[in-house]
Amino acid sequence: MNAEQIDIKTPEYVSLQFQSAGLGSRAAAFIIDQIILTLVSILMLLGLLFMLNGTLMDFFLFDMPSYLIGGLILLLFLLRWGYFFAFEYFSGGSTIGKKIVGIRVIQENGHSITLLSSLIRNLLRIIDSLPTNYLLGMIMIFFHSKHKRLGDLVAGTIVVHERRKKGTKIKITKIEKEIINRGLTRNLLPISEWELKRFNQKDWQLLNTYCHRFLQLSADDRIQLTRQVANILSPKLEMNISDKSYEELENILLSLFLVLKDEWEFEL
Repeated sequence: MNAEQIDIKTPEYVSLQFQSAGLGSRAAAFIIDQIILTLVSILMLLGLLFMLNGTLMDFFLFDMPSYLIGGLILLLFLLRWGYFFAFEYFSGGSTIGKKIVGIRVIQENGHSITLLSSLIRNLLRIIDSLPTNYLLGMIMIFFHSKHKRLGDLVAGTIVVHERRKKGTKIKITKIEKEIINRGLTRNLLPISEWELKRFNQKDWQLLNTYCHRFLQLSADDRIQLTRQVANILSPKLEMNISDKSYEELENILLSLFLVLKDEWEFEL
């Protein structure tokens, strides 16, 4: 079944188009993630045996203490579950495998996946993996119109392709030209995924409006507006702006614009 185009209307009444990720791309991402997890699991086992001066034969013959074997099994389970949960929440909906393939998890309303959604969809991997090798999950992904497994249905999430526009000339806006001329990039503003979650749609709308208007304002109005917007948004960055100049505040807000643009303005 080929990936299909789906339309999503956000709570802010913005219409977004996504291409849902089908079984092939999701399976490829899952295989990559499993290879990574298998290598990490092997390293953990070898590390434990090294610390105990044991051998692989000791482990497979259960000559090691049962509590150590039980603890290792529990640790491996937490690793495999926590890997998907943590990466999807803290890395914008993508595990390493999903990033390589070019897909990610989002909510049905088009926003980034929430902590609860990530928790639910990954807990239900236990059911999707039944009876073996994710057979139930694969069957549901293949036949569902939006390629959802049970975890996606319950958590209200969907896996989509990242947009990759090739051979298309991108029109640069005035604000983007200004950012380029100043030599600013999103990397100039260190902001963690946790801090990023503090910003909402209203914050993005405020910053977006500011960035597209401030070039048209007089010098005095521009300084006043910059201070006002910085005072509103800086607490979410835990940043003290009292000692910063007007030019520094502008650069901070423009860099923040680049960061939030990836989160809220979907270029799919």
